[in-house]
Amino acid sequence: MSEAQVTNAVSGTETEHKQPNYGAIFWTLFILTIFEITVANLHFAKPIIVVSLVFLAIVKASLVALFYMHLKFEKYVIYIIVLFPLFLAVVLTVLVLADKAPHLVP
Repeated sequence: MSEAQVTNAVSGTETEHKQPNYGAIFWTLFILTIFEITVANLHFAKPIIVVSLVFLAIVKASLVALFYMHLKFEKYVIYIIVLFPLFLAVVLTVLVLADKAPHLVP
C-alpha cells in the first residue's frame, strides 16, 4: 500500500463521487415493476413471458446494485467479484437444464 492509501485508510477519507438521483431510480424501478405485472398478465407463450420477466428482473437488480449499493462508483475488482458468481450460476443452470432435457422429450 502506498503512503497516500494508508493515510486515507487511517483518516477514513474517501474520494467523493456524484450523488445519484435516487428519486429517478425509484420511479424507474416503479415503472419497471408495473411493466413486469403487465407482462406477467399478457396472453403470450410462457417462454416469451418467462424470458421477458427474467430480463426485467436483471435490469431492476442491476439498477439496485449500481445505485443503491453504490457499485457504480467502485473499482474494477468489485465487478469481477460480482460477475464471477453470476457466470457460475448461469453455467450451473445450463448444465442442469442440459441434464434434464433428455427426460423432457417423450
